Amino acid sequence: MSLGMFLTFEGIDGSGKSTQARVLADHLRGLGHDVVLTREPGGSPGAEEIRKLVLEGDPDRWSAETEILLFTAARRDHLERTIQPALDAGKIVICDRFADSTRMYQGLSRGDLRDTVDKLHALMIGKEPDLTILIDMDPATGLTRAKSRQTAEERFEDFGEALQVRMRNGFLALAAEFPDRFRVIDGNRDIDSVTRDVIATVEAARA
Repeated sequence: MSLGMFLTFEGIDGSGKSTQARVLADHLRGLGHDVVLTREPGGSPGAEEIRKLVLEGDPDRWSAETEILLFTAARRDHLERTIQPALDAGKIVICDRFADSTRMYQGLSRGDLRDTVDKLHALMIGKEPDLTILIDMDPATGLTRAKSRQTAEERFEDFGEALQVRMRNGFLALAAEFPDRFRVIDGNRDIDSVTRDVIATVEAARA
């Protein structure tokens, strides 16, 4: 794998992407790579504070427009303080969610705001992953998994299955829009089978 590679995982809630991101990080470290495993929203002290604002509380706490601004602010701090310094140091960065989640959750699922998301991303972030792994999951199964975690961060899950259906369709459309960097993996299987496909996908990207 080339130095300074930026990998992201995307998918609906409960798709297993966080688990796969962690397993991949461990695998790459075992091969001797210097890996930074991070997440969004969050990944830096300031961004983690914003995470609590957007993931906890009533589903209608924020409008989609306000969320776009909050997520972009968190992403900018994350990029400045965590992602870019690691890439500049030649490390592999694996991020659980990035701008594609904002394109879906705020840009598509709760209004026709994709253009707003993209313009703000170009202005304030200006960076895309080298490789994005989309863990595709049945919406009902994913929502059941997500709700079973019983954490305080369930604001988006509380929108219900209809949102998850729109999200899944939107992510698949996004993968078709950016085929050069997206790879879709079937998450409706046991963890080990998904992991094998994830590792094979990343190894292919190294070649």
